[in-house]
Amino acid sequence: MNESSIDEPEHIPETLREREQWVCWREEERDGKPTKIPVTPAAGGFASATDPETWASFETALDYTGTEHADGIGFVFTDDDPIVGVDLDDCRDPETDDIDDAALDIIERLDSYTEVSPSGTGYHVLITGELPDGRNRRGSIELYDTARFFTVTGDHVEQTPTRVARRQDALTAIHREYVQDTERDTGAESEQRDSAGNESASGSAADVDVDLEDEDLLEKARHASNGEKFERLWNGDTAGYDSHSEADMALCCLLAFWTGGDQTQMEQLFRQSGLMREKWDEVHYADGSTYGEKTIERAIATTAEFYDPDTGDEAVDGTPGGSSPEDDAGDAERSRAYLAEKNRLLSERVDELEATLEAKSERIDTLEAEIERLNDELAARDQEIEQPHEEQVATASESSSESETRSMWGRLFGGDSE
Repeated sequence: MNESSIDEPEHIPETLREREQWVCWREEERDGKPTKIPVTPAAGGFASATDPETWASFETALDYTGTEHADGIGFVFTDDDPIVGVDLDDCRDPETDDIDDAALDIIERLDSYTEVSPSGTGYHVLITGELPDGRNRRGSIELYDTARFFTVTGDHVEQTPTRVARRQDALTAIHREYVQDTERDTGAESEQRDSAGNESASGSAADVDVDLEDEDLLEKARHASNGEKFERLWNGDTAGYDSHSEADMALCCLLAFWTGGDQTQMEQLFRQSGLMREKWDEVHYADGSTYGEKTIERAIATTAEFYDPDTGDEAVDGTPGGSSPEDDAGDAERSRAYLAEKNRLLSERVDELEATLEAKSERIDTLEAEIERLNDELAARDQEIEQPHEEQVATASESSSESETRSMWGRLFGGDSE
């Protein structure tokens, strides 16, 4: 199948096609990596998984893939539908169709509509059910049920059903075994830990699986040596920060440390904090990223070390390297990153103020033009009213003069003057 087209759209289940929850996507390079950017069908521009105004019908989205502006289509998951997507990455050899054991087990147990992903190296399974509470990602397995879009290819896996089946029991079991269960590690993860030995109590986001429940993570963060600061930010206190955005960044840096750079868990935790606001879900960037997505992305990028529970050394809890740039003034690299981020935020604020000023100036010009128009109209009306009045005065004056003349002739000749 060509990555930029849907060769057999009829393979996509009617359950999905009948819903107006479709976007398009195009592939762009972001931070040196190919990324699928959501696009509004027909209208173009960036789509959002939280804004229904940027979605369309299946047919509209499909038609738009025939243009140069879109490479494929995607389905948006919402709270109003029962559909869950299971994303299995890096589990398929596109040349031989070989599939790893874990992915095969999941596909067979879910027994629902399954298709090959756009890259050809993974699978997407779509079912109906309710995603269990807890984390939704572990390794190359991700589960989605709301506020995300799923690329859809129509490249159906023949051995699987053509319908979106209800598989609640299977979903619950797979979530527990493959995603939530802290004792189940993949071979690759075990090799990473074996090779790491006892080098350090912290590492990079790529090689640490913290795997803490939200409540356990919050408990550790509150009892660390900088726990008071974490508690203030968690409760929404922005005191000591130049802006709300800087406070957002500081909390995300702390969350990056404690979650091991797990973007999904960082997202769900931040939404529970007192700093959460509408701006978090607003698209603020040309690549379609929301303010929240970029804040998390930058927090992870500026965090140099991450909590590693495997060491058993709780002392590291108090000093999360990179958890907040101002906590480690001696680290020149993180300080520079912090200053760069602060300058970026200030520049954005300046841009916002300049845009506001420009808009207000335009409004003033519009109002002044309207005032001038109304004054001209008023002057014209006054002139129209004045002209008939002058004519009436002139007519009255002529009548009065004629009467006086007749009266004078009458007095002189003792009779009427004709």
